[in-house]
Amino acid sequence: MPTPTELLDQEDVRRDVDDALSLHLDALRDRMLAVDEATLPLLHEAEQLLAGGKRLRAAFCYWSWRAHGGRADSADRSAAIGTGAALELFQAAALVHDDVMDRSDTRRGRPAAHRAFAAVHRAQGWDGNPDEFGTNAAILLGDLLLSSCGEKATLATADLDPGVAARVRAVFDLMQAEVTVGQFLDVRAQVMPWGVDLDADEARSRAIIRAKSARYSVEHPMALGAAIAGADPASVRAYGLPFGEAFQLRDDLLGVFGDPTVTGKPAGDDLREGKRTVLVSRALRSASEAERETVMAALGDEDLTGSRIDDVRTILVSTGAVDEVEALIENLADAAESALRDADLDESGRAVLLALGRAAAQRRV
Repeated sequence: MPTPTELLDQEDVRRDVDDALSLHLDALRDRMLAVDEATLPLLHEAEQLLAGGKRLRAAFCYWSWRAHGGRADSADRSAAIGTGAALELFQAAALVHDDVMDRSDTRRGRPAAHRAFAAVHRAQGWDGNPDEFGTNAAILLGDLLLSSCGEKATLATADLDPGVAARVRAVFDLMQAEVTVGQFLDVRAQVMPWGVDLDADEARSRAIIRAKSARYSVEHPMALGAAIAGADPASVRAYGLPFGEAFQLRDDLLGVFGDPTVTGKPAGDDLREGKRTVLVSRALRSASEAERETVMAALGDEDLTGSRIDDVRTILVSTGAVDEVEALIENLADAAESALRDADLDESGRAVLLALGRAAAQRRV
């Protein structure tokens, strides 16, 4: 099976998406310079963030387009590549806003945008509160990236049949709205009672996964590719959604057990942020009273130390929660693969989608 890097590099997808992003950012630079060169730190942070992406969402979009009949030598290829670039801009916007809400310190091995802006404020000796400046600047950066992703999506589909372009944009607009309301559901979940009704806790966690991450990470990119090819975007749900949910459940495991040198996030960051995940919910079902107290005290503790993180990790393993989530990931991936194999698709495109989905579910970063 090809490695994730080889999958993303097939037919020069990653290179061409990178080029599309570079051209878009160059045009944005000219626009910002026309206003005031003092705005360029916003662009610098955008460039730094976009430089670190794997382009997985863009690849799902492109290979879904190919699987639904798109030809690599056709003029519509630029629409698939450009829409992939729009997806990368949208993800960057979501990450910036997410880091502000989660008060994250790092992203992809470097300071999160709000921390970077705060550091500039301190270094310049400006008036006011550096952290407030950093938060405000990061929110505006996220807004700029949101505006940019919509513009890029429109430009990417400008030469398509108007009816096709309208369907593509409808999927893109739905994706943006769903992620926003999913983020609200996540914020709401953080302040609701937790650990009393474990069935309700897990149902809520999985609903958030689907709205906030699973659909925009996998299903919507696949739906966009299908729409560009003129196919029904809803046809991808049977395999796009379970692959997406498996992707996010893997992310939840990496948020606790991932290697910081690989993930670019501090160890145990999801615990410090108090994330209400399926992983934690499963552990609470089997935990002793003492173990339960340890886990509940750790969730949301911004000063959580390495030894206490290790204590929680031990509980997550000993209660069987990790094995249960691994099994759930495997079941979701198997269901997605079965549905994908049954779909009426071009065989070469289907093969890459199968490999991409499995790589997303099994990744370590």
